[in-house]
Amino acid sequence: MAEKKPGNAAERESAGEGTGQGYGFGTFKGVFTPSILTILGVVMYLRFGWVLGNVGLARTLIIVSLATSITFLTGLSLSALATNMKVGGGGAYYIISRSLGLEPGAAIGLPLFFAQALGIAFYVSGFSEAVVDVLPGLSPRMVAVGTLLILMIIAFISADLAMKTQFVIMVLIVASLVSFFMGGKEIAPVSDAVTALPPREMFWVVFAVFFPAVTGIEAGIAMSGDLKNPARSLPLGTVAAVLTGFAVYMAIPVFLSRVVPDQGVLLTDALIMRRVAKWGVLILLGVWAATLSSAMGSLLGAPRTLQALAKDGVLPRFLGKGFGRTNDPHIATALSCVVALTAILLGDLNTIAPVLTMFFLTSYGLLNVSAGLEKLIGSPSWRPKFRIPAAVSLLGAFACFSAMLMISAGATFVAVFVIGAVYYVMKRRSLNVQWGDMRYGILMLIARYAIRGLAKKKPDERTWKPNILALSGSPMARLHLIEFAHAMAQGESCLTVATVIPVETWSSERVTAAEKSISDYLAKRGVSALVKVLPSDDIVGGAEALIRAYGFGPITPNTILLGWTEKEENFVGFARLIRMICRMGQNLLLVREPDNVTEASPPKKERIDAWIRGDPRNVGFVLTLAYLLTRDEEWSDARLVLKTIVESEADVEEGRKRLERIIGAQRLAAESEVLVGKPGDAFATIKESSKDADMVFMGMRAPEDEESLESYSEYYRSLLTQTTGLPVVAMALASEEIEFHRLTQVS
Repeated sequence: MAEKKPGNAAERESAGEGTGQGYGFGTFKGVFTPSILTILGVVMYLRFGWVLGNVGLARTLIIVSLATSITFLTGLSLSALATNMKVGGGGAYYIISRSLGLEPGAAIGLPLFFAQALGIAFYVSGFSEAVVDVLPGLSPRMVAVGTLLILMIIAFISADLAMKTQFVIMVLIVASLVSFFMGGKEIAPVSDAVTALPPREMFWVVFAVFFPAVTGIEAGIAMSGDLKNPARSLPLGTVAAVLTGFAVYMAIPVFLSRVVPDQGVLLTDALIMRRVAKWGVLILLGVWAATLSSAMGSLLGAPRTLQALAKDGVLPRFLGKGFGRTNDPHIATALSCVVALTAILLGDLNTIAPVLTMFFLTSYGLLNVSAGLEKLIGSPSWRPKFRIPAAVSLLGAFACFSAMLMISAGATFVAVFVIGAVYYVMKRRSLNVQWGDMRYGILMLIARYAIRGLAKKKPDERTWKPNILALSGSPMARLHLIEFAHAMAQGESCLTVATVIPVETWSSERVTAAEKSISDYLAKRGVSALVKVLPSDDIVGGAEALIRAYGFGPITPNTILLGWTEKEENFVGFARLIRMICRMGQNLLLVREPDNVTEASPPKKERIDAWIRGDPRNVGFVLTLAYLLTRDEEWSDARLVLKTIVESEADVEEGRKRLERIIGAQRLAAESEVLVGKPGDAFATIKESSKDADMVFMGMRAPEDEESLESYSEYYRSLLTQTTGLPVVAMALASEEIEFHRLTQVS
């Protein structure tokens, strides 16, 4: 029988299909060599004199130290991330997308592709500049374009040529450095005939040009799948490459400043290292080898990042199509060359370098963020073989983003905007992926810290918001309850829609299916809410259990929203439920909708009546709820009318002043109305006055301490009778330890 292959990409990856067995490289060949070859490149040969000439020795050493520190911290983070997963095609994009999710991965993957494609142009331009310095009759752009075409043909024919020649290139670089430090002949100052030196650049401009010199650690990370011992080789090889580069970069400016004291020479002679070296030809061979090697490395890396983006569905899949036995991305290679060609035609080395720096700093920053968050979240799946404290990674992220701001705040905001735009587009596309990421863990981390902080605080009048638990029964049958709760919460407060289902039909699958069905139903109607389904053999008893237990730590509902029950056999149980809510210190809202209001004929939402009478706490709660309702978009044009009842005409003026005082103190866009009521028959006045309203708020009394359930159920029966004929009515009962009367200054 044929063996069944894993079905999706994630299964094939975990099964090892298409990944090979690896070459079993050691630290030196697999990590150190590709990393150091990318680090010691075009900037070292062609721009170190320019850097020294612009900012002097002390600031040059600061630039080298700062740039290397960022790369060093990022290298540690990359080592931790890479030893916690099998790094697939795409390198840094693969790591970020599998850590932070597809949307953030795509948001940085696209800029990273352009960084790598610009890197091709950067290194080819460096090679062209070195050639033209020897053969000044040639056109720099033509040399660069011709070199790019040759490299593209090589990439199409033999993608592993660069790997086969890396030791030859390293020998040439080492020989060129030996020749440089063995030199030291004095260099004559700039001739008097040279009257205009290039203007000196500012510190952070020079930093932006230099920073690509310390990038290259991704080359070693990309080899993680072919290492004999990744846990040892990745951190050791990466750190060794960074420190070796740091030592070389600290020595070169010190040596140059001693043998070339004239800054004019440093500013004007791009190949000053050739003039200083004992055998200048070795410097030429070194710079040619280093630039071509780095260009070829970028020409191999950029298409594979693009291929990974296409395979994940971020870009059209035809861009990632592979050809031949080695699955070479020829289409992506051609597109990378087009981007590089455009950069070559539009700019020179100093123009391309700062753009390249911003892209690299952005990707390095997010790599550090990924590693730091993984450590802070502390998921069981985070088991890297190389471990570092979260503070190290977060310090690296801070350094990256700070450097971006110092280089150019405008360019930083543009980068943030581009990343945000890509993230938004990817979020709208809602692509399905076959892997998990840390976003759930991030939210849990934030929630954990927030809950611990909330547990130490006590809610007060200034920060109060309704945290609503709406027991709606079937949402389809009582949609008005949910819409009312949603209008109160407005997506700014917590809202949970709960229902109790019969226990005899209960199963975990049935509960999950019911919750999903309700969630989908609410989402289609634009209601943002959590959903809770509780099985119980008694509806009222299940509601009591849910109200008692629902919540986590300090995050519990402070307002319970119920529909009215008109079944007499439930009155006593309903009274018991109300008493329990009061004793638990939770607010209650009883919402009753008349029979003539349906989903097909909803209320007009043109007028809200809020009755100011009874317990000041209830009055404050009623005013707060009425104001919250006016903030809802559908109720925003409704008139809010504050009403009160007085016993005689003599009290009307005093009642009016009281209402106007409340309106003024609370800055409410409201009207006032004072009515003279018949003694003992306030509800008759309320019915007559509010018959044309679309929503009526009023308070209700709480059960007395010694009052029996039967007695309070009779009070509930009277409310049911007295509110018959009113439009939608919400009876409010404030029991939370919040002084609502202070919130609304009601006395």
